[in-house]
Amino acid sequence: MKFSGRVWKFGDHVDTDVIIPARYLTTSDPKELGRHCMEDADPDFIKKVKPGDIIVAGRNFGSGSSREHAPIAIKAAGISCVIAESYARIFYRNAFNMGLPIFESAEAAAQINQGDQLLVEADTGNIEDRTQKKRFKAEPIPAFMQELIKDGGLVAHLKKGQV
Repeated sequence: MKFSGRVWKFGDHVDTDVIIPARYLTTSDPKELGRHCMEDADPDFIKKVKPGDIIVAGRNFGSGSSREHAPIAIKAAGISCVIAESYARIFYRNAFNMGLPIFESAEAAAQINQGDQLLVEADTGNIEDRTQKKRFKAEPIPAFMQELIKDGGLVAHLKKGQV
């Protein structure tokens, strides 16, 4: 599983209210949530993001409430994966449960810039910044977790009868 796209860079402590503002939590429709992803951080984010793009952020990404709406909004906005220095534990779990690939790498989070072009390999955890011609390392995503992601998340995976 590989991900390739342009970087959207955010700082530390991006909480779930920034990812998907609470005023939109009256719906669970992924398309509607995706239309409002990151709008309080960057009002034009959804107009500029392209399918496959990648979010890179600092420490404690996804802090705040335990809502699953946050990883759903990120996926629905077209983001292929997120790289951060660290994640709030509940967001970490929700991301995989919703089928959003995430990677932890303090070095990558610190050195990758807005607009850089990345190639991320889930099997190896290799992160290649094609713009800066640098390589970084994250933990690989195990094969069984990649299947969960390919299936669209935990519920979809379980519906297939694969536990």
